Amino acid sequence: MASRSNEKGGGNQAPSGPVNLGSAEIRSLLSPTSLLHHIQTSLGSLSESICSPHRPHFAVDETSSLILMPAWSHHPSLPYIGVKVLTSFPRNSALGLPSVHASYLLFDSATGSPLASLDGTELTLHRTAAISALAAKSLAREDARILSVVGTGALAPYIIKAHLAALPSLQRIILWNRTAERARELVARLEEEGLGNVNFDHRECLDEAVQMGDVIACASRSDYPLVKGKHLKKGTHLGLIGSFKPSMRECDDEAIRRGKVYVDCEEALEEAGELVGAIQRGIIERGDVGLLVDLIKEARDGRTSDAEITVFKSVGFAVLDILAAQLAYEKHMEALKYRLNPQ
Repeated sequence: MASRSNEKGGGNQAPSGPVNLGSAEIRSLLSPTSLLHHIQTSLGSLSESICSPHRPHFAVDETSSLILMPAWSHHPSLPYIGVKVLTSFPRNSALGLPSVHASYLLFDSATGSPLASLDGTELTLHRTAAISALAAKSLAREDARILSVVGTGALAPYIIKAHLAALPSLQRIILWNRTAERARELVARLEEEGLGNVNFDHRECLDEAVQMGDVIACASRSDYPLVKGKHLKKGTHLGLIGSFKPSMRECDDEAIRRGKVYVDCEEALEEAGELVGAIQRGIIERGDVGLLVDLIKEARDGRTSDAEITVFKSVGFAVLDILAAQLAYEKHMEALKYRLNPQ
């Protein structure tokens, strides 16, 4: 984690007022490896010092939403207030536009002074991929070789890069999308980037892609189960990171029944359709579901055998946003300080 100066003369305040970090700069500041390390170490040590109230959802119309995600801390290692403002407009896909837009504001928690505005969409892509990969690092088999990615939208490349950073054993990436051409196009793009000694492929049959995966990352906005539990082989880790409403489901009850389930935050028990429905139908109980932070703190057991199936469900929470914003802001300020005062 980057350290920030608190010397007399405004250690918290940017030299010329708040900074603006766009998508390109955030991409240059947040590598998958650095963000994974920062989130893992910070969640373990700082989670209890971060206030993160339940996020309010406002219905803009019958399908679209405005969501606010605040968090703050006075801990010396995280002296910030942050809030993400995002809109969810699912119909945008028909217009060729992203369905989610977001902005992130960062303030000094000692003075309330504004420090930075960040591209919240880019920040969300990084932190969502990072928490999914961190869960896989904690719950997948150490010898996992094949990652199957369900859904090839904007999040997919971030998921792949984060999982490659978290799971060095991966050798093959299989992509599936409802529109097969989009999966083929992403395979071609990733092959051009040359992401290490990894083979990329796609499948037009979803069940086949699921059956092959040692790790499955599902990033869709599906309203019906895509991943069928009967197709999960022993030892699979299933990450569900696309749905975030009770009406949305990325897997069926059988996948939840077969798996040891963890979530990113307690709100997932109220917002994730996969879990809300499974609890209502008696497939699992709330007490059966663990928190990822407890795994990191070693307060709860993770995988206990190579044959065990594990499931991670993420709906996103503000703690991850403020940690990602912290890393981007502090790395930017360190680089700025070096440019102004090279040693």
